[in-house]
Amino acid sequence: MRYRYLGRTGLQVSELSFGAATLGTPGAFGGLPGANWSQFGVNAGDDAVRLVHACHDAGVNFFDTADVYRDGECEELLGLALKDRRDKAVIATKARFRTDPDDINAAGSSRHHLVRAVEASLRRLGTDYIDVLYLHGADPRTSLEETLGALDDLVRAGKLRYIGCSNFPGWQLMKALDISDHRNLARFAAYQGYYNLGARELEHEIVPAAADQGVGITVWSPLAGGFFSGKYRRGQEVSADFRLAHEGPASIAPLTDREQAYDVVEVLDGIARERGVSIAQVALNWVLSKPAVTSVVFGASRPGQLQDNLGTVEWELTTEERQHLDAVSDRPAPYPYWHMRAIAGDRNLPGDIQP
Repeated sequence: MRYRYLGRTGLQVSELSFGAATLGTPGAFGGLPGANWSQFGVNAGDDAVRLVHACHDAGVNFFDTADVYRDGECEELLGLALKDRRDKAVIATKARFRTDPDDINAAGSSRHHLVRAVEASLRRLGTDYIDVLYLHGADPRTSLEETLGALDDLVRAGKLRYIGCSNFPGWQLMKALDISDHRNLARFAAYQGYYNLGARELEHEIVPAAADQGVGITVWSPLAGGFFSGKYRRGQEVSADFRLAHEGPASIAPLTDREQAYDVVEVLDGIARERGVSIAQVALNWVLSKPAVTSVVFGASRPGQLQDNLGTVEWELTTEERQHLDAVSDRPAPYPYWHMRAIAGDRNLPGDIQP
C-alpha cells in the first residue's frame, strides 16, 4: 500500500480507502436522496468485520462511511470492526442529510443538526473522535459562517480531527475556505467528489481550486457505480444482479455519455489485457494519477473483489496509457473553459494560466 498526505495536513492516508456503504443488512440509504441499494450489502456482521480486517491487514488505513448509510448500521459495523484497531485507522464519516423523518431539524448544516449528528456518529462508531467529518452536501439555507463555526467548536472540543466537504460547487468551497482563513476557523482539509472516466466535471473547478488551496481530493464512485469494472459492455443486457440495473445507484452515479463510456471500456480492456490486470484496476489507476487526488474510495462485498481492487497500487499506468484514456474520455469543455483552451497558445498569457 502507498500513502499520501491529506491536503496540507500531516495526516497520511492510504491511496485506497475502503467505502463502508456496502456493509450491513439490505436496506435503503437512510435520508440520502434518490438512493436505494436495498439488494446490496454484506448481510452478516461477521462477514463485514472480516472484510474490514482484510482491508486493514493489506495496509488500508482510511475508511469512509456516513451517518445515513443503511440508517447508521454502516457506522456501527465499521466501529465494531475497528474497535481494537482504532489508533491505526483513519475514519471519515459525513453529516448533512436527514437522519430522522419525524424531526424537522434532523437535516442540514445548522449548528443544531451538526452537533447532534456528530454525537450520534461517535456513539455508533464507538469512538471518542472522528478523524475526518465531511459535510455530505451543500446546504443553501444555512450560512457557512454558522456551519464553520459549529465545526470549529467540535474540532476544538476534540470530537473532530479534520473537516471536509463533499459535493460542493467550486464557489462554495472557495467561499468556505475564505471564511475559515479570515476568522481563524478550522479549514476544509479534504473534498470528496464524484470523479471517474465517465464523469470528469470535477476537473473544471474543484481540481484547480483544491490544488491551489492545498485541499486533498478523495474520490467517490471512481468506477461509476461499477460501470468501469468490465461487467458492462455495449449491446449486452444488464443483469438484474448488477447495480446499474437498478434506478437508485445509476441516478447518483451518472455517466456524462453512456456511448462514450462504452468506448472507454474498450480502451480499458485493451490496457488490462496487455498489462495482465483487471479493467477495474486500470480505471482506478487512472483516477489515482490525476492532480490533487489523495485517495480513491472503493467498495467491495466479496473477498475476491476486495483483493482485485487492492492490486491497483501494485503498478502504475504509463504516460502513453494515461494519455490514451484522457483522450477517449475527453468531453467538450463548458464556458469559459473552452475559451481558455482556445487562447492557451497565446504567448502573451502569463505562464501560470492553464487551459
